[in-house]
Amino acid sequence: MRRNSERSLSPGGETAAGFSVEILSGRDAFLALKPEWDALFARAGLPHQLFQNHAFLRHWCDHYLGADDRLCLLVGREAGRLVMLWPLERRRRLGLELVRLMGAPVAQFGDVLIEAGPKREHWLERGWEALRRRGVDLVELRLVRADAALAHCGRLGTVAPVVSQEAPFADLGLRVTPDGPSLVYPARDRSNYRRRLRRLAERGEIAFAHQEPGPEAAMLAEQAVAMKRASLAQHGIVAPAILNPRFGRFFAAVAADRSEDTGLRLSVVTCDDRPVGIDLSFDCKGRSFGHVIASDPAFEREGLGRVLIHHAFASARARGNSIFDLLAPADPYKHEHADGAVPVRDFTVPLSWRGQLACDVALPHLRPTLKAIAKRLPAGWVRRFAN
Repeated sequence: MRRNSERSLSPGGETAAGFSVEILSGRDAFLALKPEWDALFARAGLPHQLFQNHAFLRHWCDHYLGADDRLCLLVGREAGRLVMLWPLERRRRLGLELVRLMGAPVAQFGDVLIEAGPKREHWLERGWEALRRRGVDLVELRLVRADAALAHCGRLGTVAPVVSQEAPFADLGLRVTPDGPSLVYPARDRSNYRRRLRRLAERGEIAFAHQEPGPEAAMLAEQAVAMKRASLAQHGIVAPAILNPRFGRFFAAVAADRSEDTGLRLSVVTCDDRPVGIDLSFDCKGRSFGHVIASDPAFEREGLGRVLIHHAFASARARGNSIFDLLAPADPYKHEHADGAVPVRDFTVPLSWRGQLACDVALPHLRPTLKAIAKRLPAGWVRRFAN
């Protein structure tokens, strides 16, 4: 195990206020941290930080961590107790040393784990300083919610967000009834829901179910991703992350995992016992996050997608959740079910003069150019580059 350490010292040489920072490298260090990581998450983790849960990131390592294994785990301890953890990976880009949060592209929100309290801002600043001393030029933070732990970091207030969007959410207590959509929906929407059920019934016997983790759940997860790809292709939408074969393999592995609770839950709509709609959501501390909501394109005219959303809501509430997070971006259909939205932003934080130069000169021009090129590429090329 490679182990590199940085410590925050006072002028007298003692660890400042009993606080120390270490930077650990490699997957062995990641695995060794599991007991402390899980304990910190249990006592201090926020619902949206499920994407920083050790179990989630272990599967991410299995499918997305490169052969060079450049994990960079920033660990903060107060009097020996783990109170802060930044799960990062290091990369070289344009000659710069860059770190970004683990989990891309499957993690839907980015954050660090940290205990709340009056010392939190101090701990976060010590983390930034440790990264700067290690020679990091840029810190890339994607999908940082306004209610994230990182949102309390004063340093983010000094940089402009690269991308700003919103993550809508539904209040399940307002949206769900035993018979389907509640009165919060317009009468026309409730009538359309019943009409869609009748049209679906003309195709075969419709049933609603859920699936526990295991081999069958793994097959359903693969089917969900295949349905999602088919639907995107039908509408001419290019989504490199979903086209990447690792995306489907990741969800199949998480769905199959019985060894520990990853939070993944599967809700299924079947027609004559054949799955035609599958929701892959993650539950965490009373909140459900709808990651992949996929329906068979052959049932699009019957409105299966909208029926599946209501089934996902009802299933999430039955599991004890009060909120269903529809994630960013705030697509128009999500607003039909939303009772609010949380701002979500991407940041690139410079820690050196080289990083500042890149932020000021290179990146503002490079990002739009790459996006424009990607939109013009054939889907087959995008799929190849995503692998």
